[in-house]
Amino acid sequence: MDEKVSAKADQAAIASPRRAPSQQRSRERVERMLAAASALIAEQGSDAMRMGEVAEKAGVSIGSLYQFFPDKRAIVWALAERYTAESQACISAALKDVGDAEGFKSAFSELVDIYYQLFLAEPVIRDVWSGTQADKALRELELADSRANADFLVAVLKRLRPGADPVQLETTAFLVWQMGEATVRLAISVDREEGDRLVAAYKGMALRELVGK
Repeated sequence: MDEKVSAKADQAAIASPRRAPSQQRSRERVERMLAAASALIAEQGSDAMRMGEVAEKAGVSIGSLYQFFPDKRAIVWALAERYTAESQACISAALKDVGDAEGFKSAFSELVDIYYQLFLAEPVIRDVWSGTQADKALRELELADSRANADFLVAVLKRLRPGADPVQLETTAFLVWQMGEATVRLAISVDREEGDRLVAAYKGMALRELVGK
């Protein structure tokens, strides 16, 4: 099975705890709920957020909220799915036309910087990530996302290094991606100057491992 198809199948196999809206009006209502939840999480964190607050801020009844989100975990899950889809689209777009090592280095470095800046700027993303660490199913969703993102790297590396062992490429890309996520999360937990140094050091090490220089 193709790597990207396999990774997407892994994600699809992890059932979401929420009910997906089927009508336009319902989709718009769900969007308001998620926007309200994001605003509340940014203000006070997901632990302090209450379902009643989400319903009130979204302008919907509590029953309507529970119809689509049975609990706070379902809301965090929906936000995690959204960030996952957005990140995969960004990575795919950045890497799809890369044809040489220099282009790969530039695209990879930019992607790491974007990821770092998002975590610095968006408290909701940081909170959602924290929520994934305490939930086994959400950790599995995050792992499937990491595999899918690593597969984007593998697709480029196979073009740049056609003689390389494909299993080794897949292992390296997956490990490098996981280390990148860990590095960014470490970087935002220290002061900005040190965080910037950590991210820069990671990029150098990762590119040496991926392209050899």
